[in-house]
Amino acid sequence: MKRWLHRAALAALQIAAITILANVATADEGMWLYSAPPIQQIKEKYGVELKPELLEHLQKSSLKFANSGSASFVSADGLILTNHHVGLSTVASLSTKENNLVQNGFHAKSFDEELKCPGLKLVMLQEIVDVTERVEEATKNAKTTEEADAARADIFKKIQDEAKAEKGLRCDVVPMYQGGLYHLYCYKEFEDVRLVFTPEESVGFFGGDPDNFEYPRYNLDVTLFRAYENDKPYRPEHYLKWSANGAQDKEFVLVSGHPARTNRFNTVADLQFQRDVYYPHMMNKYRRREVLYQTFGSLNEENARRVATDLFKIQNSRKNRGGILLGQMTPALMQRKIDDENELRAAAKEKNLVDLSAGDPWDNIAAIMKEWGDYYVAYDLLEGNEAFYCATIARARAVVRYVCEAAKPENERNAAYRANALEDRRKAFDSPLGAADPDVEALKLGDSLAMLYELSKPCDEGRKIGAVTIPQATFDAIFGGLSPVARAANVVNQSKVADSEFCKSLLDGGLDALKACDDPAIQIAVAVEPLAADLRDFYATKVVEKSRQEYAKIAKARFAVYGDKVYPDATFTLRLTYGIVEGYVDDNGNEVPFQTTVKGALDHAREHNCVDPYDLAQSWFDAEKDGRAPLDAPLNFVTNHDIIGGNSGSPCVNANGEVVGLIFDGNIHSLVLNFIYEDVQARAVLVHSVGIREALRSIYNAPELADELGR
Repeated sequence: MKRWLHRAALAALQIAAITILANVATADEGMWLYSAPPIQQIKEKYGVELKPELLEHLQKSSLKFANSGSASFVSADGLILTNHHVGLSTVASLSTKENNLVQNGFHAKSFDEELKCPGLKLVMLQEIVDVTERVEEATKNAKTTEEADAARADIFKKIQDEAKAEKGLRCDVVPMYQGGLYHLYCYKEFEDVRLVFTPEESVGFFGGDPDNFEYPRYNLDVTLFRAYENDKPYRPEHYLKWSANGAQDKEFVLVSGHPARTNRFNTVADLQFQRDVYYPHMMNKYRRREVLYQTFGSLNEENARRVATDLFKIQNSRKNRGGILLGQMTPALMQRKIDDENELRAAAKEKNLVDLSAGDPWDNIAAIMKEWGDYYVAYDLLEGNEAFYCATIARARAVVRYVCEAAKPENERNAAYRANALEDRRKAFDSPLGAADPDVEALKLGDSLAMLYELSKPCDEGRKIGAVTIPQATFDAIFGGLSPVARAANVVNQSKVADSEFCKSLLDGGLDALKACDDPAIQIAVAVEPLAADLRDFYATKVVEKSRQEYAKIAKARFAVYGDKVYPDATFTLRLTYGIVEGYVDDNGNEVPFQTTVKGALDHAREHNCVDPYDLAQSWFDAEKDGRAPLDAPLNFVTNHDIIGGNSGSPCVNANGEVVGLIFDGNIHSLVLNFIYEDVQARAVLVHSVGIREALRSIYNAPELADELGR
């Protein structure tokens, strides 16, 4: 571990991105790399010494869902603990009209009853390797940003392929500090994962959207899966034991999880772009889709089931991004960012730490963001596919882009379509498009096409979004002479891109086959691709690469000024955070206790007349009536941990590495942690380990699972 700390300090001298706030990490701040854990900070503040053995144990007990969320092994038989909402889409995919597992919950009483989860994949981090020198060596002679991008992609693939062949693991090169460090993350994959237990949705998401990102909370936001290998329960070398007493007030605790991307170390100009362009656009998308799903779901119970997962995701995202935006609208918080930046700029100028020959890097980033602001909405709609929000168009666009790239000379293709990568892309079409609800697909596409129409304004050449003009011919091809809703129905009902053989015929036929194709989804993709390609190139060369170069200069100055107490922005890689169990004082001056109880959940339901979303499952009232309910058992609690989206499902452990809780949310004050650290009111919200075990045993009659936890 000391070797990693030393290497991280040396590598930070070359950091090519922002690394930390001007006020170097204080309080319990930081989403720390396992390769550079905050051992000294914890020892000095709490008197707790993190042993290498404990860190390895936490690392190899922690899991990540391939697409979202965190988890952990919690038994010798491969039992996996995560959140109800993290597993929700999987549970929904296993549900039917006759047996709605989301609504009714599920409990497998034996291995034989556990349900296979097709498509679900979890990974466990085995090893971290610093590959910075190899990446920098491969890109040092690049004369243009395009050459640098291509060289970087090539060396990434080479490193990953070599490591996979050597180790037999999934291996990903991950840029840290926006490219200042490059780490190779090596994962063991679990593709045979089975559902073991999930509570009713009215328990797992009790309080619904009104209580989301709030506290006090009363949720059993828990789902249990099991990993299998060779058709038998996997026997992990590392799994987390269960604390006998769970979280205690003011106790020191650790969280091991996979926080998603943060923007904590962006410049003020970058954050202002987010505040004024990025998040307002996102919020408008989320609001309209939320209304769309609610309206569709209100027609009948079956419709509500069909869009339940999508609605939850949209509501969660809308509230999350809204909280970040409100934080960026708060003058006091933004002033802290301005003061930090001014302090660094002054120190860098005084000590001559920044090369100004190509201009001031902070001013250059401001200019980049100003120009990007004129292009972003069009980029999101046309290249980001948000104007064509359905799986059918996404597949059609993948076909068209493959054909267009394959038609170019090798050295002119995008790096993701060169050499072996081209064949890998083709293999994606070996399988048919997964089953999708055609009514929901048409609903989503119709609304997103309408959004494109609303956000584009007429001009002489066609329609305009910001600085981007959509030629009239392109616009006509997108809509095909139909209304947005009619065009959506036409695409979903008539397109054949779900068929892998149809897609392969187009891949083989090349550009001529695309031009002759009358498939409506392909026609849209063909029409949009030239404009999307221009936007893709603009973003890669004028925004990403130029910003990276400017951030490199700032990061070098930052490290020279503030030293090696640094941590990178979150990248959905495994991180360690530390803090204490602690309540807080709310905006009205009221003391908010650190934990809630099972009785509190029942009372909370009655206070709202047990009406949706406070219609707590009957199983809880039955347990109360029968005297089985563990009324005094703690259910939820809060800590001051530095967490963000992606940490959902992260285990919280005490100094001995025993589970005391499970991260499932943050309060409304925690949403600003995306761009700035705050611990006065910001709190992580967790399910208490005692509440989990007691609910399994007493309410759900699952003593075998309660006993297995940590066993």
